[in-house]
Amino acid sequence: MTASVGTQDLSLPVQIVNARVTYKNAPIHLLEKFTFKDPESAHRAFMEAGADECVIIQTCNRVEVYAAAKSPDEAKVLRQWAQSAGLQEKDLASVEVDVGKDAVMHLMKLASGLDSLVVGEDQILGQVRRAFEYARSNSYASANLAMIFDRALKVGSRVRTVTGINKGNVSIASVAVNLADEYFDDMKAKKVMLIGSGEAASLVAKVLKRRGVDFMITSRTYDRARSFSETVAGTPVRFEDAVAMFNELDLVFVATTAPYFLITHERMEAAMKDRKGAVMIFDLSNPRTVDEKVATIHGVKLINMDQIAELVEKNVRSRMKEVISAEKIIDDEMKSVDSMMKRLKAEPVVVSVFKSVDQIRERELKKALSMLAKSSPEQERIIEQLSYAIVEGILSTPMNYLRKEIEAGGRESEELMKIVAKLFQYDDEKVQ
Repeated sequence: MTASVGTQDLSLPVQIVNARVTYKNAPIHLLEKFTFKDPESAHRAFMEAGADECVIIQTCNRVEVYAAAKSPDEAKVLRQWAQSAGLQEKDLASVEVDVGKDAVMHLMKLASGLDSLVVGEDQILGQVRRAFEYARSNSYASANLAMIFDRALKVGSRVRTVTGINKGNVSIASVAVNLADEYFDDMKAKKVMLIGSGEAASLVAKVLKRRGVDFMITSRTYDRARSFSETVAGTPVRFEDAVAMFNELDLVFVATTAPYFLITHERMEAAMKDRKGAVMIFDLSNPRTVDEKVATIHGVKLINMDQIAELVEKNVRSRMKEVISAEKIIDDEMKSVDSMMKRLKAEPVVVSVFKSVDQIRERELKKALSMLAKSSPEQERIIEQLSYAIVEGILSTPMNYLRKEIEAGGRESEELMKIVAKLFQYDDEKVQ
């Protein structure tokens, strides 16, 4: 396990912890072990283990957990992960852990596409958004993670708009199709099968369609294949029929979430007996759904996510200018987030001061009105508005000064907040 704990303080009422396993530090066979088979149960388990909030992001090349807690226990997060995913302790050596600012910085880079296998890809932004929306709609994420994820999603969009880092060949699907195009003299003349009907399969289908390649679609049920084909213009076939024509196929893209091998060594070996030409198979699934032993069969060229990771390094190098610009935008956003968090740190005291003084205002207003022999509703309204204006006029300047001092940081600002809290009898652990 690698951990980053050098810059923890983000002035939040809770601490943010990010634990992750990605294509960078785990080959696909290990990465798939970290995948939560039941994300709903995993969210609940992390909450029961002490997290106040939790968001889990799972894609074909990463599994990440974001937890918010007042006193986070990183070791406990990892133990819970191991228990939920059925891992052994030795597997946890592949986990990276960031805390506080580092965790938020990573999330912003992730949403911006800087941590993706294909730098600048658009898909990760949607995946981060959906993961957060799922957690929020099921009450696993609230105010603290909402603020962080909202800022990350906004900066991810801004990075793409300002730098153009998402232009060109920026998805795993497009990299895979490009490799196939390089392998075959004329991909349009080949018999192509797409297995899957989810997001990854949709991306492959869109790239094939743009290239003018006809393709068939199959899924675990024919209804799903037919429905999917209506949106991406492929030809639906039943899965059993697709298996029967393996010996005729030239190119197969597998992009599913099936927890078992859809293409087995036995099945592929039988298909290749009567075949003369080669077949190229891309396994874009996590967990893998093509048995790696298939690659040992004569005439079969299997490409999986590990191999694609090696092939897209040039994508990173070609986008270094955009990466540098993106990192500058993220750095500026982190400064903004930190300033906002520091200002928010003063809010409980500011609110308490206004509440305390307003109670005095209301009490004295009642006394004053009771002493008036006769007063119309309009006159009472004017007097009440005057009382509000006096309170606002007296408190606004010192309270804004307090906010600015807290935002500036430093030891004196903390002492100032404690003095103000004591003067107005605000008692909270945040300022003690």
